[in-house]
Amino acid sequence: MVKAIVIVESPAKVKTINKFLGEKFKVLSSMGHLIDLPKSTLGVDIENNFQPKFIVLRDKSKLLTKLKKEIGNAKEIYFATDPDREGEAIGWNLIEHIGDGKKVYRVTFQEITKEAVLEAFKHPREFDRKKIDAQVARRILDRIVGYKISPLLWKKVGSRMSAGRVQSVALRIIVEREREIKSFVPQEYWQISVDLQKQGYTDLLNASLEKINGEKAELANKAQTDKILAEIKDEKFVISAISEREVQRRPGPPLITSTLQQEAFNKLRFNANRTMLIAQQLYEGIELGNGEVLGLITYMRTDSVNISADAMSKLRDFIKTSYGNKYLPDEPNKYKSKKSAQEAHEAIRPTDVLRKPEDIQKFLDPHQYKLYELIWRRYVSAQMTAAVYEQKRVEVQSGKYQWNASGSTLLFDGFLTLIRDEQEEETKIDFSHYVQGDVLKLIEVHPTQHFTKPPPRFSDASLVKALEEDGIGRPSTYAATVETLVYRNYVTRERGYLTPTELGISICDLLVGYFSKIMDVGFTAQMEEKLDLVEEGNLEYPKLLAEFYKPFQEELVFAESNIVKQHEFVDKYCPQCGKQMQVKWGRRGKFLSCSGFPECKFAQPFSTGVKCPLENCGGELIKRQSRRGAFYGCSHYPKCTYVSRELPGEGDKAA
Repeated sequence: MVKAIVIVESPAKVKTINKFLGEKFKVLSSMGHLIDLPKSTLGVDIENNFQPKFIVLRDKSKLLTKLKKEIGNAKEIYFATDPDREGEAIGWNLIEHIGDGKKVYRVTFQEITKEAVLEAFKHPREFDRKKIDAQVARRILDRIVGYKISPLLWKKVGSRMSAGRVQSVALRIIVEREREIKSFVPQEYWQISVDLQKQGYTDLLNASLEKINGEKAELANKAQTDKILAEIKDEKFVISAISEREVQRRPGPPLITSTLQQEAFNKLRFNANRTMLIAQQLYEGIELGNGEVLGLITYMRTDSVNISADAMSKLRDFIKTSYGNKYLPDEPNKYKSKKSAQEAHEAIRPTDVLRKPEDIQKFLDPHQYKLYELIWRRYVSAQMTAAVYEQKRVEVQSGKYQWNASGSTLLFDGFLTLIRDEQEEETKIDFSHYVQGDVLKLIEVHPTQHFTKPPPRFSDASLVKALEEDGIGRPSTYAATVETLVYRNYVTRERGYLTPTELGISICDLLVGYFSKIMDVGFTAQMEEKLDLVEEGNLEYPKLLAEFYKPFQEELVFAESNIVKQHEFVDKYCPQCGKQMQVKWGRRGKFLSCSGFPECKFAQPFSTGVKCPLENCGGELIKRQSRRGAFYGCSHYPKCTYVSRELPGEGDKAA
């Protein structure tokens, strides 16, 4: 019997999906993209309405031949590639190579479970041409920017440099934050709190200065603070108001790609790339004993907070059974996706809410377990009732000064029974024995000096949040964008936070100076909106590309004519040919190269000029780069293995 063929992207899915579908189907993997733009050339005919020249990738030709052979005489092909724009395009590009004379169907599912897969195959559809056009337009845009600007950087800055439509804007955001930090001037400010006591009681009421003559208290220096301290010594402290109210804290929505990456960093310290790799494993399937492989979460590249009706029904039943009616809202909690979200998608959720993290922990490695637990808890808590706090507030007046003391008591934990952060702990204070009009005795005054702090450097999580808020990129691009910046040595990742390198700053400044639109956050966000219009069928992608290309080409021509290659010479000479050495840039940062290149190819690492501190060594420390960040190593390596995170005298720490 000739079987119908099913094409998926990942080989990890083949066995599982084949088991679900049974003997009538044969599942094969495309191993991702087989058809794409060529790597060696632009691959876009700009003069012919931006026609892409898709080819079989050289390293995938044998795989395609094997795929054709395995398909054989099958009359039907079901393309079950990922349910996003890229998955749509991967399947579509394969049709002309393996679909000739065969019936072609497109199926998508959000989770790799038997129920979801079988249901998807009951409702095959045609390929979505609008979604494909949006993906092709994005691919061409990225190709034009990368393949037009990168060679310019090679000629003017150094080899192996690169630029990217989203990557370069992300770099600009990081660089501008670093400059904010460097230029930040701390501002002094003071705060005052007082310990007050009611006659007949031993406990103290700690209250903070909030207003002076009805205006917000802002103390800029010690002199202002000392003046207040002197004045309040003679003032009478009287309780002017006591208030209490109940407040609700509602749960957050289920996770999407960007919030998954943010939460995984904040709670688990996973960078974006690690988060997505683990999520991919959970999506494609984990063996849960007896040879059973099941996808544990739904598709992890999504910007929609939607939950299917069936999943919602099962979730509400689970909450009612496991926690009781008081934890279940009368109606499902509703959350709004951002405007551009693909509504057919779902949020990231467990494929079966009954599969509790602790029940399957033995089948998961520690990282898989932590991420699954994060997703499961966020999903369940999103459909639970709000937490309820009782907030109490005491206002105290002393002349023109108003002081406030407040506390809160958790009356009902609601969704916090599953998700409780440290900042959500109660601040219980017993105000029961205070009444309006009480006169309190001043026991002690606590003036404290503070200084404003600069904005923090971006982590993977906060950069993803910034990109999302600015409308830059898509869920599937965030992790790759950050990793590219690190790989290119444009930024370093130190203890989870991103710092631009000297190379990254130089590249950013050059691009901002000559490609103002490409590097503009607003312009890049507008391009994302236009790509959404293409997917909606409201804009033809060649028109989008034409509108983009004309001003871009003008900037490119100007840059090629005006960027002057800088030659930074140093007081060293090539030991091979005697010519003066000069500073060049490579992917790993600065290095010294013979000015006689390419005739003389001598090069060496860029020295810091600091001698190796080990006795009888005589080497110099060289700044190097590893996956864990920057460090300094001896130029005599491997004879000398000295390494340090910082230069001697600058807080030397062993690596």
